[in-house]
Amino acid sequence: MAETSRGARFTLRERTRAAMRDEVSKIAFRLFAEQGFDNTTVEQIAAEAGLSRTTFFRYFGTKEELILGKMGEFGHKIAAALAARPADEQHWESLRRSFDVITQPKPDEPQPFLDLMRLLDDACALMTRQWEKTQGWQSLLVPEIFRRLGGEPTDDLRARALVASAISCLDAATDAWTAGGGATPLSELLDEAMGVLVESTALRRTP
Repeated sequence: MAETSRGARFTLRERTRAAMRDEVSKIAFRLFAEQGFDNTTVEQIAAEAGLSRTTFFRYFGTKEELILGKMGEFGHKIAAALAARPADEQHWESLRRSFDVITQPKPDEPQPFLDLMRLLDDACALMTRQWEKTQGWQSLLVPEIFRRLGGEPTDDLRARALVASAISCLDAATDAWTAGGGATPLSELLDEAMGVLVESTALRRTP
């Protein structure tokens, strides 16, 4: 009984922490949108959330973590979407469709990835760390592509090449989107970027 009670308390504690992190993130993103990333301080975010500066750092190690944490969340969403794709679907198509979770946001979550890209463009110092974060998506996506390829030792290189290429296409499409001020939907730019590789390689014939 005591063990169950400790487990219940731990779950409640974790839920409370997650709820607070989510609330602080929403406040921070609103301030970032209004003032810009560089012009928004930790003190402002904490004050809006009703927290002290010290308490803020109990939830987030740095201001940058607010944004980079979102990148990690997107990585897990993409991985889940990839795992849910039909087993007989072409691997390149599965990777493309898994990116729909960020290029085609839900009505109740309007363009979260695109807003995030605007913030990253505004905060140039974050770009290198953002690149590292998106490359971290490979560790989430490669195992699923590896499994779909058959799981043979030689499939590891193929899986890594496919995933790295897909992420590079997303990066290229995102750069074009931000440069164009969002005039062309990111989904269309991603289709174009990934289509270039389909036309110039044998990716379409990948079993």
